[in-house]
Amino acid sequence: MTGIIRELRKDEFYLAEKLWREYRGQKADIKKERIFGAFIEGELAATARCTRHPEGLEMDCVFTPEQYRGRGFARIVVQALLEACGGEAIYIHSTLPLITFYTSLGFERIEERAMPETIRERFIFCFGEMEGCNAIPMVRKGR
Repeated sequence: MTGIIRELRKDEFYLAEKLWREYRGQKADIKKERIFGAFIEGELAATARCTRHPEGLEMDCVFTPEQYRGRGFARIVVQALLEACGGEAIYIHSTLPLITFYTSLGFERIEERAMPETIRERFIFCFGEMEGCNAIPMVRKGR
């Protein structure tokens, strides 16, 4: 694989937002987020976002557009995020099909109630049944 893997500068967050139009229209917050990306020939090809919540860190927006899938970019940007932010626990809401992927990166399933409230509340619409919403709480403990 050729390309550049790095943290986006705050003035580049618009690149992630442009990419995320394909991924639930997510928006970036320069005050509490760090975004890591894979750049292939100058184009953003994959992202992973780390958000600081009052009670801990959350990783989400692990996304690779269709034309770049299957080349390991998601794994590489997540690894870059974990290197930079992994000094403390990082929580995620994994989809059911991605549990094996995240487990291979050191995440483990946890009970919903074990997730910090400010992170868990983002999935309040699941009414305490995250798995029914295709969201599995996981954590990767800090170094």
